[in-house]
Amino acid sequence: WWGLRHPFFSIAAIHVQGDLAHNNAVTLRVNVTPRLTGNFFTLDLTTVKNAFEAVPWVRRAVVRREFPNRLSVVLQEHQPVAYWGADGESRLLNSHGEVFEANVGDVEAEDLPHLSGPSGQSVQLLAMYRTLLPLFEPLDATIEKLELTDRGSWRAQLDTGAALELGRGTPDEVIDRTRQFVLTVPRATAKYNREPDAIESADLR
Repeated sequence: WWGLRHPFFSIAAIHVQGDLAHNNAVTLRVNVTPRLTGNFFTLDLTTVKNAFEAVPWVRRAVVRREFPNRLSVVLQEHQPVAYWGADGESRLLNSHGEVFEANVGDVEAEDLPHLSGPSGQSVQLLAMYRTLLPLFEPLDATIEKLELTDRGSWRAQLDTGAALELGRGTPDEVIDRTRQFVLTVPRATAKYNREPDAIESADLR
């Protein structure tokens, strides 16, 4: 009882580690400290973990006690790979295909693609994006937007401005149609003495 109540065991310091690009000691202190109650013995580590993971950009926190009055926290931040959802939303997609809320103004990369689709399909969308992206390299094009509609149809927009209807089906079927399209483009554009970036739209269905 004496140990549980003695001020000596009050949390005096929190040692934070991790590759942090969007958080610092000040923002972490402001967001986390008000939610901490108890001392070295009584502090609930799950509560501390949840408090850190509620901070913007923090994906995962591992919390440990360090006797007699310290906490050690290792943080992992989200690594944004795409914007997610409708235009103007503040949601991003990390490298694991997880959707998270953040200030999009803090995103350092300027060329992130925009992915959108039904709730719970973010992992599938990211996997399809990563598979389709290299297929357009022969056209010297990249995917700016990829959408999966509620009816299961895929749509893509290239950085050339071309809007593509990729259609429905299994991932392999969509990939095969895309691959066939890329093979056809040079023949079609050569026939009309045009460059691939002249394509405005295409329906692969």
